[in-house]
Amino acid sequence: MQLIPVNDTNTTKEFLKVPILINRGNPNWVRPIDDDINKIFDPKRNKLFRHGEAARWILKNDSGNLIGRVAAFLDKKKAFGEDQPTGGMGFFDCINDQTAANTLFDVCKNWLAERQMEAMDGPINFGERNEWWGLLVEGFNMPTYNMNYNPKYYEQLFENYGFQLYFNQYVYNYHVSDPIPEKYRDRAERIARNPQYTFEHLNKKYIDKYTEDFRNIYNEAWSKFYNVPPMEVHQSKALMKVIKPILEEELMWFGYYDKKPVAFFLMLPDINPIINHLNGKLDLIGKLKFVYYRWSGKTRRMIGVLFGVTPDHQAKGVEGAIVMASAKVIQPMKKYDELEMNWIGDFNPKMIHLVDTVGGKLVRRYITYRKLFDASKPFNRHPIMNK
Repeated sequence: MQLIPVNDTNTTKEFLKVPILINRGNPNWVRPIDDDINKIFDPKRNKLFRHGEAARWILKNDSGNLIGRVAAFLDKKKAFGEDQPTGGMGFFDCINDQTAANTLFDVCKNWLAERQMEAMDGPINFGERNEWWGLLVEGFNMPTYNMNYNPKYYEQLFENYGFQLYFNQYVYNYHVSDPIPEKYRDRAERIARNPQYTFEHLNKKYIDKYTEDFRNIYNEAWSKFYNVPPMEVHQSKALMKVIKPILEEELMWFGYYDKKPVAFFLMLPDINPIINHLNGKLDLIGKLKFVYYRWSGKTRRMIGVLFGVTPDHQAKGVEGAIVMASAKVIQPMKKYDELEMNWIGDFNPKMIHLVDTVGGKLVRRYITYRKLFDASKPFNRHPIMNK
């Protein structure tokens, strides 16, 4: 086998080609937009390179055919906040061969060990958790946009190498036409009748205001979670800039108490059914196809991107009230049939309880694994911080 660093135009193209070969013929796999992958490894466009680094490799067999790929990355701001300094690996694709997989895992482990790492998480992204994070192990239907998809045998390749379950990520599906369960609706309606609480969807005219509201809620609501740094102004603006081309005002909801932002429920149209028609290209033809399929009703599914309530307003019914407020606007639109709530970690039992209570159905499960380089050290799962 030949392990080849990705360091030029040709190897970059081959890196993008590997998952096409691995998933050939699978109707549920959607080829990502090439540039969505390329920008992750572009220091000019990925700000994590300011305090981190990444490397990529492709793997060929003795006949010169592509059989695998992988990437390793190090975020120095986060790496040393763990019990063992921890890096990451991801964008793993491989034939069903443990020797080939071990070759890819080993190169990541060695690269990270050279940089004083003692463990690696994977498969993860060199970026935010909402994209390309976790190994799909249950629910092999079409995922939502920029979520991993992989053959079932990957689970065995990871675990045979010594990766252990660090945390689960759950995806729940909710039918838009379903009513909120009665026991939850009573509390939500009580909040809705309180004039101190107001709920509204985003207005693009004031997008800067909503962006800052989002950042403030996020920092309060997520500050309890392990190793989650506060979001800075430039990060919230960058996130809003990325999603602005596809966001719909009626899907982005905010809750206020005496005009202070206390909750958000952010949804986006799932564009994966559209991306499926673009063959990885968002050139002029790709953009024209995107516009055509976007407005032809090709997608009937929404993605629940983020949900948060500040600590002082949790467990009071605010969660249900903001869901109910959004439903009163979205249901009459009859534009969407399903909502998928992505990325609910098993370390967040409150959110799991909320989704269960409002009638969500578990449809997919991902695993984020951790591999300790010294197997004699104790392994600890991700701590539950939201008790």
